[in-house]
Amino acid sequence: SRPQKVCLCPFLPVHPLKVSTCLYIIQHPAEESRVLRTVPLLAACLPPDKCKILVGRRFNEDRYPELATVCRNPGTLILYPGAEATNLEEVAVMSSSPSVMIIIDGTWSQAKDIFYKNSLFRLPKQVQLKPSISSQYVIRTQPTNTCLSTLECAAVALSIMEKNKSIQETILHPLQALCSFQLQHGAQIHHSKEHLLKNGLYDKPMPKNKRKLRRMELLVNNIKI
Repeated sequence: SRPQKVCLCPFLPVHPLKVSTCLYIIQHPAEESRVLRTVPLLAACLPPDKCKILVGRRFNEDRYPELATVCRNPGTLILYPGAEATNLEEVAVMSSSPSVMIIIDGTWSQAKDIFYKNSLFRLPKQVQLKPSISSQYVIRTQPTNTCLSTLECAAVALSIMEKNKSIQETILHPLQALCSFQLQHGAQIHHSKEHLLKNGLYDKPMPKNKRKLRRMELLVNNIKI
């Protein structure tokens, strides 16, 4: 759905990747209207039955019985960092059967709202990724250097679950092409908010909200938030 000179199809896998893990992408409605979102690229890399996208803010058992069943399945994981989360590498070592993984797609505040206001999402085992790589999605601002886009999270998670590093490289390929095209046509590299604050480059007014101001102080002092 892009002009031919910036078409991303040549950077997608010729055939959808064969994976046993099924992804459920819980997408905040605001993401649908974003031009440079990553979930369509992710979906183009995977078979339709392995990447299911549900759009909304609130999910209950009456309206989403299939999702409720998935959340109650002991093999289901939800990718959301926090004190209660286990590193995905540890879970993958113990898992041999096909799994289902839920990933929330939105800004960090939107994802937090969805996670905490939907009790279904606290039923699956909570997992997180080790902060070992920096985001390549340089055309959107992230809170910290190790905050990843939805596509990057899925790429890393699938490579771990499927025990196949090439999956990560294949899924990241169209994202790298997207960023390259955008930068060639006038887009600017977006450093993380953490980078801007630490280097005195943050040029927006500091928030008056004490909670938001505290979060910025934690970023500057490299404290996990």
